[in-house]
Amino acid sequence: MAIQDNPSHNDYLRRMTFAAFLKSGSLASEEETYHSDGDHHNHGVDKQNSLSTNSDSQRPSNASSASSDSSSPIYPLSPWNQTYYPNNENTTSFTSASQSPWNQTCSPYHKSPWVYQTRNSDFEDDPDNGLIGTVVRQEGHVYSLAASRDLLFTGSDSKNIRVWKDLKDYSGFKSTSGFVKAIVITGDNRVFTGHQDGKIRVWRGSKKNPERYSRVGSLPTLKEFLTKSVNPRNYVEVRRRKNVVKIRHFDAVSCMSLNEDLGLLYSGSWDKTLKVWRLSDSKCLESIEAHDDAVNTVAAGFDDLVFTGSADGTLKVWKREVQGKETKHVLVQVLMKQENAVTALAVNLTDGVVYCGSSDGTVNFWERQKYLTHKGTIHGHRMAVLCLTSAGSLLLSGGADKNICVWRRNDGGSHTCLSVLMDHDGPVKCLTAVEEAEDDGDNHGEKGDRRWIVYSGSLDKSVKVWRVTDYA
Repeated sequence: MAIQDNPSHNDYLRRMTFAAFLKSGSLASEEETYHSDGDHHNHGVDKQNSLSTNSDSQRPSNASSASSDSSSPIYPLSPWNQTYYPNNENTTSFTSASQSPWNQTCSPYHKSPWVYQTRNSDFEDDPDNGLIGTVVRQEGHVYSLAASRDLLFTGSDSKNIRVWKDLKDYSGFKSTSGFVKAIVITGDNRVFTGHQDGKIRVWRGSKKNPERYSRVGSLPTLKEFLTKSVNPRNYVEVRRRKNVVKIRHFDAVSCMSLNEDLGLLYSGSWDKTLKVWRLSDSKCLESIEAHDDAVNTVAAGFDDLVFTGSADGTLKVWKREVQGKETKHVLVQVLMKQENAVTALAVNLTDGVVYCGSSDGTVNFWERQKYLTHKGTIHGHRMAVLCLTSAGSLLLSGGADKNICVWRRNDGGSHTCLSVLMDHDGPVKCLTAVEEAEDDGDNHGEKGDRRWIVYSGSLDKSVKVWRVTDYA
């Protein structure tokens, strides 16, 4: 009897509870809560689908928690919070779906916490520092850029090289194949582009029509390639039963660096080699098996040194030395050997400092003394450091966390983070900086500080232009 009575008693309680629930008039509010939860669920699915399409587009949601209580606490505006709660007292007029950037037809930039964080009071009070403008062209992710005077060259995975002037589309030229992974510009107006297909192409602007660029050659030249291909000694085995001419990269050209004083161009590739080219005749002087894995970055330095960083976790130093009748680059020092890949290099030629970014988000640096000596580690990124550039006493680092950190080297050798530029919606892949020319009416020179125009390219398909100073 007790066993039979308990179920009926429980059913009675359930019926009573449900009836009380109906009488309380909470059904409508429950339905609203249910639909709201459904919206959150669909929002999460849409976000997941978007993230699965392009993981580089991940960003914190700015959806508000569904609450109409005006006394709800206002959470601090911070990109580190996974949820952004807008400071709006009339929260009942907004639904969680309408607040989400993934459910809007217009650009979510104006509601993004990253944009709010960038427009901080420091930049508003100081017109000498901050974001100047944005260049967006839907041609793919921006992998490389280079600046020369008032022109900016950008390379993407669309095989196009775009030329920009005053933040406007000025010119452009297109290669036949291969993503543009590296760009360097010489003083005689030649543009060298390194591509995914292993080729280095050479372009030059027309003197009569500066907006027109035409291809004037490649590295190696066709004549040299045919000459070398006749001799079997000029071949190297890259995989089983496949030999290639060693003066040409057989995998993606990932990086390039110039030493115009010596008239040399250095190129690193995923084929693990470092190649040295003479600018005067485009001849390949050396092909060095530099690393055990892909060469990610190369930088020409001081004292005829060349630095290479690789996915094998090593940072190597090469020196140009005379050996008999020839001049060759020899390995003189291994500055770093770690598990994490070396992803970026920058050299401060004035102070003799080498900076090395890694996939663990750190930046190590060495100073020139009797030997290159490790002086410390800079921590500023939560994810991999993808690019570095040096500008006077400043160091700028771009990371996969979408941030650009601005560091200043102090007199004692320590580094201070001056600011964090946070306006990109994807990993920052490339950086370059040029010194801004001083106008006669400017008074920023009274502080003895220099102003820099910084260009940053990102996998969000945009290039942003910033102005930074030594006192930012």
